[in-house]
Formats: sequence, structure tokens, C-alpha cells
Amino acid sequence: MISVVEINDIEWLEPHRAAWQTLLAQTGNASFFQSLDWLQAYWRNYGAGQRLRVLLIQQAGQTLAIVPLVVRREQTRLGELRFLTYPLADWGTFYGPIGPNPSAALTIAWRYIRGMPRDWDVIEPRCVDTHGTDGGRTAATMRAVEMPPQRKAWMPAAMVDLSAGWDVYWASRKTHFRTNVRSCEKKLKAQHSLEYVRFRPAGAAFHDSDPRWDLYNACEDVARRSWQHQSASGTTLSSDSIRPFLHDCHAAAVQAGAADINLLYVDQQPVAYAYNYHYQGHVSGLRMGYDPDLGRQGAGTLLQYYMLQDSCRRGDRLIDQGAGSIECKRNWRSRVVTTYAYSYFASDSTRAQLLRCKRAFDGWRGQADVAVDLDAASVA
Repeated sequence: MISVVEINDIEWLEPHRAAWQTLLAQTGNASFFQSLDWLQAYWRNYGAGQRLRVLLIQQAGQTLAIVPLVVRREQTRLGELRFLTYPLADWGTFYGPIGPNPSAALTIAWRYIRGMPRDWDVIEPRCVDTHGTDGGRTAATMRAVEMPPQRKAWMPAAMVDLSAGWDVYWASRKTHFRTNVRSCEKKLKAQHSLEYVRFRPAGAAFHDSDPRWDLYNACEDVARRSWQHQSASGTTLSSDSIRPFLHDCHAAAVQAGAADINLLYVDQQPVAYAYNYHYQGHVSGLRMGYDPDLGRQGAGTLLQYYMLQDSCRRGDRLIDQGAGSIECKRNWRSRVVTTYAYSYFASDSTRAQLLRCKRAFDGWRGQADVAVDLDAASVA
């Protein structure tokens, strides 16, 4: 018989680490953001004010799938609402259930949530790769348990496809761009000494877990000199608002063998960086930046060039450049992927129903990419 064990305390997840790691390895297009290591670091820094609801789907004592969820309060134009969603919080691009059978996991999870006392106003799994790994499963499973969802475009992200190898990828870039990259490299090499450094430790399981804070600090140093450090959003690697969290994540990623630091040194000084996570050939770009003076000479471009070439040599298949600045990534990206959120609104929550109507109205007026399920208008 299938059962669901719900865990609400982050410390209670540690005994399930082995099962989590095994299932993550069986998850399609998985990323470090779906690991227990990342969730623990996230919860230490941002768990206050949220309720953890991790669902372990089990049979005869064996965990078959894991669906990590949180309940968080968010302000909307209609007031504060409680959203039951994935814990990703837009740090990465994609999220979903952990395990080899996502359809069964989601169906069981939604049915379980519906049968429990309601601590949410809106069920809203976000960052769903609808046209990729998810394949429409989220919408289908929500409908199957009589929770017809409203779909909303969440965010676009740039992807670099290296599955065919470097020569095929590089030949797909525009001739003018390839010429510019080679010209940047030639000019910089003529005037300076260049060194590209990539740090990708294998992790504690392979006795390779030195965090190399010297390299991480070099990334922070470049970030402080970049234009992003002055941005009002305050979300670069060196920003005080997120710096402790990213430090925790780096330590966790090194232990898990998921850290990926890229640095370009010019005359032995770091001038450009890209900090990523990697998992089974999937590289997730987290932050990048470059010194503004040498950036004008193409240091940032050259770092990307070296990094993608090296990724091909290492067997990386997909580079997720992340959301935002899509236009700036046009020369590198293979495609742009849009993720989606699927929303089911509690019938006895007035604000939730008003939000449902507002989103549907905005979608009909063309002000938002909202798709309304055929039954959503009549069944809440």
C-alpha cells in the first residue's frame, strides 16, 4: 500500500539523505537545486516564516518519490495570500518532484494535500518545465484530482545545448560573433597574460571537498568591481543581503560535488567569473560578472568562450544560463525556455478567488500569459 509521510522539520530529513540522493539520480534533468543539500542551506537562511511540507511517498517502508513543498505568505495586489509551492524561490530555473515517476508522485501528492486541513489559499507549483521534462504532467495530475489549474507563464531562461559537441555548437553561432570572439582573444593575448581556471571538486564522497575559498573570494572581488554590485536589486555574489546564503550554498555544493567556479585571470588578476552548480551534465548558472575596464576588451565574453569549450570536454550537455538578461545572452543561447506556474485557488478563500478572476481577466485582455483550464471557471 502506498503511504505519504509528511515532514515539517528540516532536521528530520537528514535520515532520508540516502533515499533522496538515490531518487535524485533517477530524476529527469535534475539539478543541484533539487538536492537535500541545497534545501538545507536555503532553509537555514530563509526558512523563518515559512512552513516546510516535504512529502515522502512510500511503499513497504521504501521511499519511492519525494515532493518538497513549502507554504509561504506573499503579498498580492489583493492582499496577503498563503501559497503552497516548491521551495525553489526562483533561485534556479526548473523544479519538480524527485524520483523516476513524476506523474504518480504528483498525483499522490495532490490527493494527499486535498485530504489534509487547508493551510494554503493557492496551490501553485512554479518553475515547471512544461514543454520539457514535465511534459504536461503537472496540469494533468492536478486535473486528475479535481484541482483544474490556471496556467501562468513564470519566467524565460536561456539554454545552451552542447549535446552535439563543441564543433556543432560553435558552427551554429553567427559568423560575425565568432570573429569578434577570436579577435578579443587575440588582442588580449597580445597585451596580457591570460589564465582560465575552473574548479569543480568531486565532493566528500571522493575525498575532494576543499572549498577553495580563495577562488570563491576572487569571484566576490570581481563581483564588487562589476556593475551588478551597484544595482539596486542587490543580488550579486557580493551583495550583503544574500552573501551569507551563497556562502552556505557553496560549502554544501563542494561537499556534494556540485560546485563549479570559473575564473579568468589577466596578468594574474581575476577579471571575470562565472559561478555555477552542476549535476549529471546539467550546469546551472548562478551568478557571473566582470571587471568593467577589461570587460570592454571582452574579458567576460572570453570567459564564456573558454567555459563552454571546457564544458564540452567534460561532457556537459546543457548549460542553463538562467532567467533575466535574455537579450544579453542571445549570442550564446541555443534556445529560450519559458517555465510556468499552475494555480489552484481555494474555493472558500475570497482573496484567492478574486486573484483567480483577476488573472483570468488579465489573460483575456492580453496583459498576461494566462491559460485558463476549461473547467477552472466553474470548479474552484
